[in-house]
Amino acid sequence: MASFNFAAWPPQLTPEQLEALTLAATTYALSHGLLYLPPSQSPSNTQPRIPTTAIHAPLSLIPAPFPRAQFQAARGLQSVYNVLYARVAMDTQFLDTVMGAEEGVGKADEFTGTLWRGWKKIREHGVVQPLHLGLFRSDYMLHAAEDRLALKQVEFNTISSSFGPLSERAAAMHRNILASTSYFSASPHLIADNFPENNTTSGLAEGLAKAHEAYGVRNARILFVVQPNERNVFDQRWLEYELLEKYISISPIIHRLTQHDRHQIHVVRQTLADLAVSACLDPSTHALTITTPSLTNPSPYEISTIYFRASYTPSDFPSPSYYDTRFLLERSRAIKCPSLPLQLAGGKKVQEALTRPGVLERFLSHEGATWDTRALDLTAHAADIRATWMGMWALNSEDADIAAVLDHLPISGQGQENIPPGTRLARIKAPSLVLKPQREGGGNNVYREAIPAFLDALPAEEREAWIAMEMIETPRGVSGYLVRASPSSSGTDNGSTEKKVVRAEVISELGFFGYALFGEGEVVEREMGWLVRTKGTESNEGGVAAGFSVLDSVVLV
Repeated sequence: MASFNFAAWPPQLTPEQLEALTLAATTYALSHGLLYLPPSQSPSNTQPRIPTTAIHAPLSLIPAPFPRAQFQAARGLQSVYNVLYARVAMDTQFLDTVMGAEEGVGKADEFTGTLWRGWKKIREHGVVQPLHLGLFRSDYMLHAAEDRLALKQVEFNTISSSFGPLSERAAAMHRNILASTSYFSASPHLIADNFPENNTTSGLAEGLAKAHEAYGVRNARILFVVQPNERNVFDQRWLEYELLEKYISISPIIHRLTQHDRHQIHVVRQTLADLAVSACLDPSTHALTITTPSLTNPSPYEISTIYFRASYTPSDFPSPSYYDTRFLLERSRAIKCPSLPLQLAGGKKVQEALTRPGVLERFLSHEGATWDTRALDLTAHAADIRATWMGMWALNSEDADIAAVLDHLPISGQGQENIPPGTRLARIKAPSLVLKPQREGGGNNVYREAIPAFLDALPAEEREAWIAMEMIETPRGVSGYLVRASPSSSGTDNGSTEKKVVRAEVISELGFFGYALFGEGEVVEREMGWLVRTKGTESNEGGVAAGFSVLDSVVLV
């Protein structure tokens, strides 16, 4: 790894080679379901109910270089992170303090506060389903510091951790290009041993199947709660097909199928608006049933597991009735992925709170644990976990350590007596920081030079909703070939390589997936795959669905 020159990546290609690789990549993607729905051409931005066209997902022609040691380190930490966030979700007092609307971030952030208040009301009436399912993703970048590369966590996702199936297909695409072209022997690093396997689809489906099994009703179905006009439908459909084709439901046991077995774990897809009409809760058993349109009579289906690919952003709740529907689902006996406490556990404020002295160690310990005193003691991993974190703090922090840092800086505190030390330090260190709110989905953060003006405009009562985090400084000079599908509104596209492929200086982000089923006894969990998203250095954000980056994979160096 020490001899690898990131600034010399990617290897040089002739125009003819670049065209051949682009053809290989795009045709593989279109042939193997590495797809998106195209942007809507309607004024209302709606997608057709029955799609007739698809485009390949944005992708990278050559995989991103990533040190083998850091890749393996991230993989090894995923099980620890799975258990950590399971335990956070089961610590009601901690979540009330950090994320609640009475003494936590929910006071300043209305969306978080509304979710927390709904959860609190459900707790007061009695939670009927003790089990939670998490399909997690822990995202990392390489941090170049002191002549070495360190693995640093961007965030930990507990809701709608997307692109597992499509990332598996992106990795398969790169392996296929390697097999068919050898990448024209352009680099000695582009060999099969450096292209790790990625089986995310089966792992995510396994987590959903285990929750379905734990529910224990043979003919129940899994509910996917989706956003209207979703373009990233194929990423979700691959999970649906995996459940239908590879598992058989025989209460109370789920069997992986052989080639000749029949298969039946069915999925129902509904938006929150659909569920406002179709969902019904049995008043005595709390079983959730969904009535779907039928060619004959409406068919009610009992739901075993609710997988949320929506409800993570305020725009998913255009009116209070949408929250009512979300809370109805939470009150049901179905296993939620995630439950409200697990969704709250994924907040940026929790990420920051875990960095405080002793907090991580308490969650990794089993002594006096509210989750299960028989649980494994994982405190031996605390140093490795902490080593993945950048410095971070709350904007409203009055922490003595932050105040001490300010005291040693050659600046004047005159006129800032009423401004919290956390905000003052964020202003001073703005060129090396990102500010993060309690939001998912991309496009929400404030970066570097934009921070001072943002702090000037931020009302004092909203500071509690934000954290400051040191920027991860990735290796400089790394480039990539980025391929986007850009169908024109006129429908004309000459398909030229020059228009389709852009060589740009890039930053890559590695995410590892894991699942955890927990709430009664031990945490059932495992790591099960990874993704890479690559973006141009001019973009601060990293969301593929939000249009900032492309799907990629890794070449281990």
